[in-house]
Amino acid sequence: MNQLAKQRFFEDITIIDIAEEGKGVAKSDDFVIFVDKGVPGDIADVEVYRRKKNFGEGKITELKKPSEYRTEAFCEHFGTCGGCKWQHMTYAAQLKFKQKSVADALTRIAKIEVDRMTPIVPSPADKYYRNKLEYTFSNKRWLTDGENRTDEALNMNALGFHIPGRFDKILDINHCWLQAEPSNSLRNRIRDFVIAHDYRFYDLKAHSGTLRNLIIRTSSTGETMVIVVFAFADEQEIKQLMGFINGEFPEITSLLYIINQKKNDTIFDQDVIAYKGPEFIYEEMEGIKFRIGPKSFYQTNSIQALKLYEITRDFAGFKGDELVYDLYTGAGTIANFIARSVKEVVGIEYVPSAIEDAKINSAINNISNTKFFAGDMKDVLAADFVAEHGKPDVIITDPPRAGMHPDVVTRLMEIEAEKIVYVSCNAATQARDLLVLKEKYDTVKIQPVDMFPHTQHVENVILLVLRS
Repeated sequence: MNQLAKQRFFEDITIIDIAEEGKGVAKSDDFVIFVDKGVPGDIADVEVYRRKKNFGEGKITELKKPSEYRTEAFCEHFGTCGGCKWQHMTYAAQLKFKQKSVADALTRIAKIEVDRMTPIVPSPADKYYRNKLEYTFSNKRWLTDGENRTDEALNMNALGFHIPGRFDKILDINHCWLQAEPSNSLRNRIRDFVIAHDYRFYDLKAHSGTLRNLIIRTSSTGETMVIVVFAFADEQEIKQLMGFINGEFPEITSLLYIINQKKNDTIFDQDVIAYKGPEFIYEEMEGIKFRIGPKSFYQTNSIQALKLYEITRDFAGFKGDELVYDLYTGAGTIANFIARSVKEVVGIEYVPSAIEDAKINSAINNISNTKFFAGDMKDVLAADFVAEHGKPDVIITDPPRAGMHPDVVTRLMEIEAEKIVYVSCNAATQARDLLVLKEKYDTVKIQPVDMFPHTQHVENVILLVLRS
């Protein structure tokens, strides 16, 4: 180990870049330091608290000269909550570094030119832009500075978010800037009520307690869904809390609850009970309605989702007679959005319940030119499937963060659709797949889209055209 790797304190270090996980990057000779809340352009004294052979992780002990990109965070929970890690950077700077991260991944991993990349599309709103939040009840509250854990009068209950890297600690949230009202009022009034009425908050280690999670979904149509997840509650506790929520917030469209006594938090295998209203709300895009249930997947930034889908449709350049395959179709949002622009859409998705949502979304919009199939993409997208349903003119693929399975990429190379529109939430795995696809396809258009302000996440849409 060289001398720098053993060094703990570094003076007057300049932050030169920002890393994938949102930390600032500094260098001292060949030793790289990832700096918590470091902003490119900062000059600071840094203490390294974790080290490896060629890099370390550090924190700023004194900010000597702040970067021009640095700004004051607007949330009282910033720095403790792991949600909005870039609040200390101006929004213009966030967009600049997101665009750079996409360009870096495509040039470094895919080895393609990015001269055709257009400027990132900013989010019209950088606050209250999410349509879904999930909070956790816990009797292991994260203590803030000045609180004494030996104080017997200390209330250890929390309703909020997990502390990064600590599955067992929850930060009690006072105000979250991610979701519009009634989100904050709902969370705070529910927390006050259950504390006043001695409800037991969930104990993760003992697997006991009454209350487990609170999920709030809102839509651009003005509808609200609230899901309370109970653990070990009696009927009277459920009736009392659901009655309180209904009375205090009569505007709730869909008020639901779940009793989850498993060891994990997933609700996909749990029964949903409707206390009031239907078990769904509606979202809308260009007059197309999408039914959103408690287990449905839907892009969490509704306004930007519309922009993302418009770009996808524009990149495809439909004439009206195309057969389109929509891979990783989810609840069929893209498939139904483009259906009236094409001859037929075939959607494939791993999650069977999502495929049922996709079919319902077609039905309620009287869309008859969509077909949906559930199964593992690498198994479904076989030669006999294409033989049965037809060779697609255009393939739209919107895989999860891990990108496409190598077998799926191989199948795309064999199918040879005229165009592929690749939508990705992870430019690195997108670039990995492009490294293979570029043997037959030219990258014609690249468009980053910011869906999640104040985070390092960025969506990217690429148009690939088959070389003749």
